[in-house]
Amino acid sequence: MNTVLEVRELSKTYVVNKRQNHVLRNVSFGVTEGEMVAVMGPSGSGKSTLLYTVSGMDSMTAGSVRFAGQSLPDLTESELAALRLDEMGFIFQQMYMLKNLTILDNVLLPAFQSQKRRESRKETVQRATGLLRKLGIMEIAENDINEVSGGQLQRACICRSMINSPKIIFADEPTGALNRASSDEVMEELSRLNGEGTTILLVTHDVKVAAKCTRVLFLVDGSIKGEYNLDRDKVLRERERALSNWLMEMGW
Repeated sequence: MNTVLEVRELSKTYVVNKRQNHVLRNVSFGVTEGEMVAVMGPSGSGKSTLLYTVSGMDSMTAGSVRFAGQSLPDLTESELAALRLDEMGFIFQQMYMLKNLTILDNVLLPAFQSQKRRESRKETVQRATGLLRKLGIMEIAENDINEVSGGQLQRACICRSMINSPKIIFADEPTGALNRASSDEVMEELSRLNGEGTTILLVTHDVKVAAKCTRVLFLVDGSIKGEYNLDRDKVLRERERALSNWLMEMGW
């Protein structure tokens, strides 16, 4: 399989009041096409910083990140912005959407901003409604964002992340603001998209979420302490139990 994301010796240091805070320390890993990788670790371990840095949303202090063969540190800010818009999808814990737009218009917005669009407006709208239908929320297409449930809104965010057919989706605690039922619905959709070939890198503190992935990276104090491969041939409950046992061994 092709390597979508390759991270080597990545470090990130913040300087606050002349004091250095080493948030990431020599992190190395890769994500291949079709994988669904979870990043876990204690609060403050650098999980979100890692996600933002490898996606080019934040700068790195040292190391290298290659995405689809391109070196992110070598790109200009405008090139990085275009890459994120066209080739990456993003899902966050806080479901950011524009309040003055309907659900459908929020999903469509990245497509109309993209420079790689080679289709008519009608075709783009058809693709967007197809995604909404696929995720079971077509009935809320014309609703305002304050007229839908949290689970529906997060599924709309998934549709938005998919509209430009990205090579990878980055998700930062995508179920963190949801109740268990809505969390299960969202993870079911992400698992289905992954099963269809979408590559996903997500941050989570939830063992039930991580157990649906193919691999887990355990981050402690900015370094990868361990890596665990999940056996998807086993039933979910067995995967959850095995992952929980491994995390306990890691000091979870």
